[in-house]
Amino acid sequence: MKKQGTTRRYEQLRERVGNGDIDRRSFMGLLGCAGLAAGVVGKPMDLFVRQALAAGTELYFEGWGGVVSEALRKHAFDPYEAETGNKVIDATFGGEEEVLTKVKAAGNTDGHNILHSSGITWYKRWVDNGYDVALNEGNIPNLSLVMESIMAPFRAITPESLSAVPYDFGTTGIAYNTNYVSEEDAKAMGANLLLNKDLEGKIGGWGGDWANRAWYGALQSDQDPNNIQDWDAVWDKAREHRALVAKYWESGAELMDLLAKEEIYVTEAWSGRVAALQAQGHPIGYIDPKNGLAWMESMFVLKGSPMEEAEQLLNFMLEPATAIAVAEGQKYPPSLDPSKVEMTDVVKGLPAFDPTGKLDGLVFRDPDVWTEVEKDQKKAWNRVKKGA
Repeated sequence: MKKQGTTRRYEQLRERVGNGDIDRRSFMGLLGCAGLAAGVVGKPMDLFVRQALAAGTELYFEGWGGVVSEALRKHAFDPYEAETGNKVIDATFGGEEEVLTKVKAAGNTDGHNILHSSGITWYKRWVDNGYDVALNEGNIPNLSLVMESIMAPFRAITPESLSAVPYDFGTTGIAYNTNYVSEEDAKAMGANLLLNKDLEGKIGGWGGDWANRAWYGALQSDQDPNNIQDWDAVWDKAREHRALVAKYWESGAELMDLLAKEEIYVTEAWSGRVAALQAQGHPIGYIDPKNGLAWMESMFVLKGSPMEEAEQLLNFMLEPATAIAVAEGQKYPPSLDPSKVEMTDVVKGLPAFDPTGKLDGLVFRDPDVWTEVEKDQKKAWNRVKKGA
């Protein structure tokens, strides 16, 4: 009797698809709700399910590569594809500037749907360029589990709706090889450890982001990075650093390689990449200097994307089991509120993790301040980087 009832419900759903009352994506959702997707009523149903799955939507995702992409693929994208029949085509970008240039040149966002975007400043930049969307938060119920403290800066920019969901956060502190630099010296020198002349030729730096270089130049010239008054002093410190640098790294993978092979002993570094190196057994210490840079990343949905499918993916990625697995894999704390979601010991031990969910101890870039000066100061950094 149960099998006959199941068959009848299945045939009714098929009829509704045939009549055009529901589309195949909705059919798959109803199929799952009815408990029919396991193929319990025989091969004819199996064939139709496979056909429905084959009609899934393609979503194009661009991220940072390395351990981050590996974690997302394993814990989020593969399970999402298996559950929905949609396809996530993921690629690595060199930075969002690269994506923005391509989109502007093409005049459309074809092939670009969701970006693992670098926080508030880039969120504002995508919005200001008109590439934002209005997410239907009703389709992303897991958004209610996200920390209010990490949501607030995004809502301040687009109070009517969001174009992204905050996904993870971390810090850009200073990594050092404990075989050559003591913890005591690292903490005592703080940001000035990057200017230690005794380590000339063994110092690295992130060359791909002018704002990161400026932030550290501000710390080294005793200025508030969100209220820089003397930009000449900032770039003088950047020149001082440049004279000591063995190499500017351009990606997280390159950062890890340089530290692991001991080609450099000291560099500013992303907290999650350092945690990954530590987990591999490398002798790498890490400090966040006073007023060190904290950041948050989001999953930004670009204008022209298939919205319901994108929202479905975002909700899937915010599912606690998924978000925590990704966090453990990429070594960055998730955006989920620890007061609402029980975190694992691994997540609790990650750099920058805040058990209160308030993030009061972290300093983020003020997007209005940094966006205003970007045009001129980015040019200044490019001159310094080339030796001027």
